[in-house]
Amino acid sequence: MSTTTSATRAAATGNYLDERLGASKGVKFLARKIFPDHWSFMLGEVALYSFIILLISGVFLSFFYIPSVGVTTYQGAYTPWNGAKVSEAFASTMNLSFDVRGGLLVRQIHHWSALLFMAAIIVHMFRVFFTGAFRKPRELNWIIGVLLAFLGIFEGFLGYSLPDDLLSGNGLRIANAIILSLPVVGSYIAFFLFGGQFPGELFIPRIYTIHVLLLPAVFLALIGAHLVLMVIQKHTQYPGPGRTNKNVVGYPLFPVYVAKAGGFFFIVFGITTLLAAIFQINPIWVYGSYDPSPVSSGAQPDWYMGFTDGIARLMPGFFEFTVFGTTWSFNIVPALLIPGILVGLAIAYPWIEAKATGDTREHHLLDRPRNAPVRTGIGVMALSSYFLLLVSGGNDIVAMKFGLSINDITLTLRLLIFVIPPVLFWSTKRICIGLQRKDREKVLHGRETGTIYRTETGEYFEVHEPIDKYSRWTLVQHEAYGVQALEASEDANGVRNPDAKGSKWAHRLSKFYFQDRIAPVSPAELEASHRAHHGAHAAVEGHDEVHSVTAGD
Repeated sequence: MSTTTSATRAAATGNYLDERLGASKGVKFLARKIFPDHWSFMLGEVALYSFIILLISGVFLSFFYIPSVGVTTYQGAYTPWNGAKVSEAFASTMNLSFDVRGGLLVRQIHHWSALLFMAAIIVHMFRVFFTGAFRKPRELNWIIGVLLAFLGIFEGFLGYSLPDDLLSGNGLRIANAIILSLPVVGSYIAFFLFGGQFPGELFIPRIYTIHVLLLPAVFLALIGAHLVLMVIQKHTQYPGPGRTNKNVVGYPLFPVYVAKAGGFFFIVFGITTLLAAIFQINPIWVYGSYDPSPVSSGAQPDWYMGFTDGIARLMPGFFEFTVFGTTWSFNIVPALLIPGILVGLAIAYPWIEAKATGDTREHHLLDRPRNAPVRTGIGVMALSSYFLLLVSGGNDIVAMKFGLSINDITLTLRLLIFVIPPVLFWSTKRICIGLQRKDREKVLHGRETGTIYRTETGEYFEVHEPIDKYSRWTLVQHEAYGVQALEASEDANGVRNPDAKGSKWAHRLSKFYFQDRIAPVSPAELEASHRAHHGAHAAVEGHDEVHSVTAGD
């Protein structure tokens, strides 16, 4: 077939679709859509591509997996387990790993892509948080991101519970215990989920349905909504020459961005496959089929679930008492309560910061983290808390590897969880303020050159080179928020102001955020600095003798 004939048929096909579907308008709109170019924007793409890999590999695995805890005898290629009585779920996963061509590789691709999916979502969300990309008009997209992260944790837990091995069974037992700890309703919820006493025979089929049907549909809906909102609202961009809140500087979707995105998808797929081929993960044949009687030593959940286990381990054992013959145990409740509170705070944060700033405008330019010291400090505090809880979730491993007392580790972490996050918040805030001061110095006095002049009177000073206008704009373009003024509780006629109470809270919140903030250099300050700089140069040139030395000579 000639090139001309192919082009003619393609044009005819396009014309056919356009006449019936009006496709040209949508294609024209999307093809001209501009996307900015920055390495940090690829984090969201990694999450999207990992989800696609999860769908592809999950479909393959579903052809061979049997969601049943019915007892069977394993007869397969892995001879150490031949003749053992195991569940059908475990046996099918073993057959998938050793008897299906490429089955183990696909299993590990699925597991590694799940880990990359969660890592990309969380890192992407922190990028959004630190740069302020959640501000108006992107609050809904921020909520979608929080829900995706939360549902991803739940979906991952269900996924590695499906093989019905000893490790996943221990995780289910912990989840069952946490549910049972809920006052009054805990036992009813546990019986409903597990279909009776743990472990029951209905839970594996139920979580299989949720894992492969319900939650993927929810993910597709949320990801689709996220992408649609991103196209409608346009993409955020970092400050730079020619970039404003009213434009987007970057590449069009077609052909540049399509080619880059397509290539990046295969890079992500290739790296995931390489990880799956080289690094073993979740070797269920080492653990064996689940039996409620033994407990695997050193059992740990995947990293994104570890912090919940850490919360349960840090709770003291004295939150339990008996009233009228009924035992009330709150030792494990925080493992459910605290994540729920954190998710609620994360969802509400865009409105909390908007209350502090009093800013209702749209924002399409991103912040430099140093220009939002309190927000950056909150993010670092959250990361440090997560790390401490993750260490707490593996306190037995830490104790074993370093030869320490697990009780001492637990007591130390109970103290550090209240000390380290606030200290890191304060230190991060001070570092950001210091960097802001350095930016002011650079704008007012220029960049350090390393050249030092000595006057005939013995005075030394360093020559600063003025920065160009584009670099200077990046350092001064951010918003100069201040502490909001208090509104009077009554007007001049003694009429009560209904907004006074809200104003009081806004004042306190803005004081917490912006009391110590360094304002960017104003045009008047810059002009005064230039006049002083030229005056200093004139004074130096008027000396009879000036010696120049290089810093470090």
